Amino acid sequence: MARPVIAIVGRPNVGKSTIFNRIIGDRLAIVEDKPGITRDRIYGTGEWNGKPFSIIDTGGIEIDGEDEIMKSVRMQAELAIEEADVIIFMVDAKTGLTHADDEVAQMLFRSRKPVVVAVNKVDNLGRMEEVYEFYGLGFGEPIAISGAHGLGIGDLLDAASVLLPELTDDGYDEDVIRVALIGRPNVGKSSLVNALLGEDRVIVSNVAGTTRDAIDTPFERDGQRYVLIDTAGMRKRGKVYESTEKYSVMRAMKAIERADVVLVLINGEEGIIEQDKHIAGYAHEAGKASVFVVNKWDVVEKDEKTMQHFSQNIRDHFLFMSYAPIVYLSALTKQRLQKLLPVVNHVSEQHAMRIQTHLLNDVISDAVAINPPPADKGKRLRINYVTQVATKPPTIVVFVNDPEIMHFSYERYLENKIRAAFDFEGTPIRIYSRRKSEED
Repeated sequence: MARPVIAIVGRPNVGKSTIFNRIIGDRLAIVEDKPGITRDRIYGTGEWNGKPFSIIDTGGIEIDGEDEIMKSVRMQAELAIEEADVIIFMVDAKTGLTHADDEVAQMLFRSRKPVVVAVNKVDNLGRMEEVYEFYGLGFGEPIAISGAHGLGIGDLLDAASVLLPELTDDGYDEDVIRVALIGRPNVGKSSLVNALLGEDRVIVSNVAGTTRDAIDTPFERDGQRYVLIDTAGMRKRGKVYESTEKYSVMRAMKAIERADVVLVLINGEEGIIEQDKHIAGYAHEAGKASVFVVNKWDVVEKDEKTMQHFSQNIRDHFLFMSYAPIVYLSALTKQRLQKLLPVVNHVSEQHAMRIQTHLLNDVISDAVAINPPPADKGKRLRINYVTQVATKPPTIVVFVNDPEIMHFSYERYLENKIRAAFDFEGTPIRIYSRRKSEED
């Protein structure tokens, strides 16, 4: 199920990144008092009034600016407008309504998407009358907010969340493995789709997915049913998409959310670039099972150490995904293609695996005996009990005397011990520390 999408748009320097950070509770975006500083759209997820959503922080839109940053920022915003279900249009109470705001409003009217106007920098009630001129934009009642002080964010999310569409189930049975292919342009995603389907494919039908312009392709192999979630937006031709290939990850995000297993494609001929890390990072953050697929392996000049060196390179670049297996293949020649689906099946099983509580506690008890938790400010962490509370991804709660002294490095140690005992290859593991209540 793909979450509905909220996009924050507006001209530069109205405070979009600050509001984005307030909504997702994290300082992911760079906030600096310079127009156009948010170079890349940043994505986050949130939930309000029981409704989950994804949120995009766009760069500012400046209609007349022709330098490269502003061109890029405008395209990001156009892309966001196209992808969004609801748009938060941010304006600035201090500067008032500007010509650029009117231009942005015209773009938004043309989008025919639901729009909520957020008037930022209303830091006290004395500024409330400055909000009224924004009624003139024609999007209904503007909402006064202050990013700096966190005022009005709840009202803004109330207004935006009622406009969000309901989450819809994609209708596939539980035993169908949903597979998303992600990767930068020209890594061979469509070639791999065609190679996987082959001539003997069993296609039930081409089902239009819940993602706009996506085609879901069901097929079956050796008794296992799959759905390839192939987003047209990742190879859509058109002004915005051709010029902003590195920004078209929004479509990939929607595919990732609906997937069980994400195939992160890397071009074996070109090697790893920074963008590959961004794309893989989305799959990791979404908690999906993942496999690195190194494509075009047929054209790589090889000796007996080439694969080993390439694998080490992947491990060095993707330290946060050391759990993901690596498959080398050529979609074009189908060399080693038969190795892929067994790995997909395996990581899908690991992603959905549930460990009995007593087995988990045995492993953690042994881990603590070998390496007791370090003391912090004179207080020693005590682990009382461990239980798995969810799958997809496996999520484990550790009940302790004080969550504040659970150090990240010790959490990593426990994760490594859990992986050594139960495998969990291909899937991230979420570990949360909770205080053991007195009644327990």
